Amino acid sequence: MPRVRTLDDLRHWWDRHAEDYDRSMSWAERKLFEDTRPWIAGRARGRTLEVAVGTGLNLEHYPDDVAITGVELSPRMLERARRRAASLGIDADLRLGDAQRMDFDGASFDTVVVTFSLCCVPDEARAVAEMARVLRPGGLFLLADHVESTSMWIRALQRVIEIGSVPFAGEHFRRRPIRHVEAAGLRIEEHDRFKKGMIERLAARKPEDRA
Repeated sequence: MPRVRTLDDLRHWWDRHAEDYDRSMSWAERKLFEDTRPWIAGRARGRTLEVAVGTGLNLEHYPDDVAITGVELSPRMLERARRRAASLGIDADLRLGDAQRMDFDGASFDTVVVTFSLCCVPDEARAVAEMARVLRPGGLFLLADHVESTSMWIRALQRVIEIGSVPFAGEHFRRRPIRHVEAAGLRIEEHDRFKKGMIERLAARKPEDRA
């Protein structure tokens, strides 16, 4: 199995797994994530950017009056997201893009969403900083991911899993993106962590005085 070394490698990895992604995620959706997708998407308001939209699993959970823009690294994942949006009757602007360097002006969105994706972004701190940049002052940042467990035994298992998952799929199991959210100056308003601390979700506000 080839190692994931560059952004192109990561793009090709997700292209190869686009067709079976939803099926491969079905167990985690049922057993680990619980109501996280509606918890996140249901809080979105106004002009909303979803970063790493994937196959569009959040789309059905957004309020009807939200204007959705989505960016995704993998063309084949994006193709599936566009098909899902069409089947749901959602007029979403879904485009190729890199979470670490997005082609949007600063303060462009009322809400920014990212779910179960920062675990695979090479530089998650840079990606969070980019999302904070395009969020308008007073806007809401919504994040969910699988993170380092609060259980010593599960952390040990996550460390072992990363021996293969990081070099061959670019996937990290022991990150804590909340640290980068706080470092970006966003204020945590809601925070939840469950399943032995492995699933973490939050809503954070960009201060009104932040450009």
